[in-house]
Parts: sequence; structure tokens; C-alpha cells
Amino acid sequence: MLLPKYDNLEYWKRQIEGIEKAAIEFGKFGVVLDYFFYNFNTTSFKKYLKKVMNFDCDGLLFAPIFYKESVHFLNEYKKKDIPVVMVDTNIISNQEYTYIGQDAFQSGYLAGRLISLAVKDENNVLILKITSEIDSSSAYLERIDGFYSFFRKHDKFTNFNFSEVTIKDSGINELNTAFFLGIDSVYVPNSRAYIVARFLKENNIKGICIIGYDLSKENVEYLNQDTIDFLINQRPEEQGYLGINYLYKKIILKEPIKNTHHIPLEIILKENYSEV
Repeated sequence: MLLPKYDNLEYWKRQIEGIEKAAIEFGKFGVVLDYFFYNFNTTSFKKYLKKVMNFDCDGLLFAPIFYKESVHFLNEYKKKDIPVVMVDTNIISNQEYTYIGQDAFQSGYLAGRLISLAVKDENNVLILKITSEIDSSSAYLERIDGFYSFFRKHDKFTNFNFSEVTIKDSGINELNTAFFLGIDSVYVPNSRAYIVARFLKENNIKGICIIGYDLSKENVEYLNQDTIDFLINQRPEEQGYLGINYLYKKIILKEPIKNTHHIPLEIILKENYSEV
């Protein structure tokens, strides 16, 4: 397992929960897991890529967050002839690797459709990118591309205007009320929608639709308070579980496995949310 450290990151913690569920289920058949956790920067990522390259194993579950480094690694790793399953981010679509996760482009396209449901004479949409270095990942960028693609394809929505703001994780205190003047909807293309919701609530700014990703505790809290309107659930536990399941089928059972398993795009509202 080569994954990001999950300290304070509920999405990745839930991936591990799914992996550990599979580990218990398949452990009786000889499946043993070894974990390598990298920090959210390219220096740490490249360090652990080297460790995994030299590690003796029968299969690899991999979250290829950083595109360029991951492509280089996989090009070298294929010489080892070891099955690889990618989760969360799909960087190479071919017959050599399996990907389990959402179609990032389609999830952004779906977010665009949800935004388009607003019925007003004019709609001002803010794409608020609260990022760390990790968000140079292809999945993050594909969501934004998919979002814009919806409106490019449906040119009847001429009353929609778009603006973008980018803030680093370490600088969320840069948020200010001026960003939201005249804004009707906010699209947050990652799991940080709760940061926007918290700011709006603290500053008593109402009437803005927020769309984001993932059922983190913070996001769900503001969903239940009607501050976040829609969350697109990526079902990380299922990704982790299926990753091990697929490797088990491939390595032990010698069964053919699908090259792509897209997790359904699940729209969560306050009315249909339920804790598992």
C-alpha cells in the first residue's frame, strides 16, 4: 500500500478502513499488507516511490496523487511485472493497470449540472480552490475541466458568470467577505467545502449554494445545517476494500479483473444522508 498519510484527513482514513476490512477478510488466505505513507508533497512522494520500487511484494495498491512522478514510477515499475491497482486518481488508462474510483471529469460535469438548476435571471458562480500541493493532481484539475465542460456543452446557460479564487491550505485566513459579493453559488472541487460553509456562517452570509465533495464530519455538519447544499460522495471505504479485493482475485485466484471500476457518482443532500 502506497498512500498519503491520513492524519486529520478523513477521506484517506476511510480508505484505510476499507483496506483493513479487506485485510481481515482475505488474511485467512495468506494476504499480508505492508503500508508506506507519504506526506502531501513531492519530496516525500518521491522518497517513498524509491522505497516501494525496492520492496519485495506480489501486488501494489497505489494512490498516484502527483502526476509526473507517478507516470515515471509506473513506467519503471512495470518491469517488475507486478499487478498494480490505483485508487482515487487515474493517471494512465490502459490494459496494464486497474483503476478504482470516480470519473473525475464526470463528477465535475455533474457539479455543473447541479449548479445549473438555479433559476435566476443571472447567476454568479465562484470556483473556490482551497489547495495544497496535492491539488496539482490530475483528478482535481479534471473536476474543474468537467465543471466548465458542462456549461460549454449547454450554451443555453448564457446567464452564468464564473470567477475563480485560489487559497492555500495554510492561508485560509485570507478568506474575506469581498469574495462572495454578488455570488449565488460556490463550487469547491475537493473535500474542503466545510471551510467555505464555516466562513459564510460565521459572517452571516446567506443564500449561497455550496457544492463540494466527501462525507467528512465537518462537511456533513454543515450539510445538516443547510449551509452546504450538495456533496458528491466518493465512497473511499469502497475504493480501499475493492483495491485489495481486486489484487486478491488477480494474484491468488488468478481471475481476470476489470481495468476500470468507476464508483457511482452519489449526490448527497441533507434529506438523503444517513450514517452507515
